[in-house]
Amino acid sequence: MRKTKDILRLAQETDLTNRQIARSLNVSPSTVAECLKRADAAGLTWPFDPGEMDEGRIEEILYPEKKAPTRPLPEWKDVHRELSRKGVTLMLLWQEYAEANGDGCYSYSQFARRYAAWTRSLEVSMRQVHKAGEKVFSDFAGQTLAIADAKTGEVSQAHLFVAAMGFSNYTYVEAFASEQLPCWIAGHVNAFAHFGAAPEIIVCDNPKAVVTKADRYEPELNRTFEDMAEHFCCVIIPARVGKPKDKPKVENAVLQAERWILAPLRNRVFHSIAQANRAIEEHLVWLNDRRMRGMDASRAELFADVDRPAMGPLPEHPYEFATWREARVNIDYHVEIDGHYYSVPYHLVREKVDVRLTKGTVEICHRGKRVASHPRSFSRGKATTTDDHRPAAHKAYLEWTPSRIVSWANETGPATAKLVDGIMRSKPHPEMGYRSCLGIIRLSGKYGPERVEAASQRALSASAFSYQSVKSILKSGLDRIDDGDDERPPIPPHDNLRGPDYYN
Repeated sequence: MRKTKDILRLAQETDLTNRQIARSLNVSPSTVAECLKRADAAGLTWPFDPGEMDEGRIEEILYPEKKAPTRPLPEWKDVHRELSRKGVTLMLLWQEYAEANGDGCYSYSQFARRYAAWTRSLEVSMRQVHKAGEKVFSDFAGQTLAIADAKTGEVSQAHLFVAAMGFSNYTYVEAFASEQLPCWIAGHVNAFAHFGAAPEIIVCDNPKAVVTKADRYEPELNRTFEDMAEHFCCVIIPARVGKPKDKPKVENAVLQAERWILAPLRNRVFHSIAQANRAIEEHLVWLNDRRMRGMDASRAELFADVDRPAMGPLPEHPYEFATWREARVNIDYHVEIDGHYYSVPYHLVREKVDVRLTKGTVEICHRGKRVASHPRSFSRGKATTTDDHRPAAHKAYLEWTPSRIVSWANETGPATAKLVDGIMRSKPHPEMGYRSCLGIIRLSGKYGPERVEAASQRALSASAFSYQSVKSILKSGLDRIDDGDDERPPIPPHDNLRGPDYYN
């Protein structure tokens, strides 16, 4: 339109010909002639008031047939919203648009071009088409929040966890003491509780706490983080290293959190993370209720209308934080965890197993199948054993009780019964003396009950409460020496004997 004004100005203020005007404005002579013809027909002369005759008004006067097209167009924000639903494509939406408007509609190619042009007016992070309820993007913000200890005045930094839904940009923000694995886990668990539902995919950053080995094609994830995702029926797709465009939603959410949450709180002093989170929650509600440019809706409205209905329900039981370890089953069919021993089926001796530890339970898995579960114990040096895990021979052995062993030993003799009872009483637990007692009783088969009874009597006299003592007495024949015989052969004189006078 600037050239239309120039054509009118040069034609009416100078003596230039149409060809000269065309050459000076770099347009064709026919264009100059057509413009002057239309201006003469409309009675438009130069000069005119620029305030009353703007470019749009000049175009309406000279080219009335070039008014804005009358063909109907859909509400592009509704098209964008529908595309987020599962199975909905741009072709399907165009077909519905064509059926509703008949011959007066745009072709599919024009429809697609105009939608693409509309999306360029959106924020950069909103241009991607994300399916409703499909993805949540998560990361920690670069900026931190100062926490001052009320007693010591020591200042620590709280780290801001941020999660954003793919389509609606609905955001969750929470402060944590660090960016370690428990904080990553708690951030996602609390975010899903805030959403009231769980997405299908978690697109997270790739810190060492979450991704144990970063790889473009097959990253290795932390087992505990995978366990959390499995609890919520989610899958994890970590962003590639150094590729922020893999998680643009949370990049923008972090920016919004720093602008509209951290910045307004910059001059406030917090004495605990809980206090800081209460203030964060107030600003977060405002952020989610704020209307977004180009969508004519807030994050909360889009989440309630589009994302939330498409998300999965939360599990019936709350998530319990659990860590995983690898262990090898010892020859006594137990695995050692923090100094305590837990049994597994005996046929798994020397096998590698995975151990899942929660605050109250220990689960042991072999090749993905749970083979044992025990209440967690922190008593070091002790064992938790399930009878079903024992071999048949061990079960028969454990059928013995202290009273039964004493009763059997009494068949050999009262001294043997007394010795057996003393052995079991000398142990912290009677079971620890079972093997020694059974060994003494079985000596009767080799030496006879009489000799075992005599050896037991001699062991009692010497307070030698052990199987080895009785066995040594029998082997050396000391059980046959009568301790009541006071007649002993005199010691023959010898030069090496000093006598009592030596010490006077």
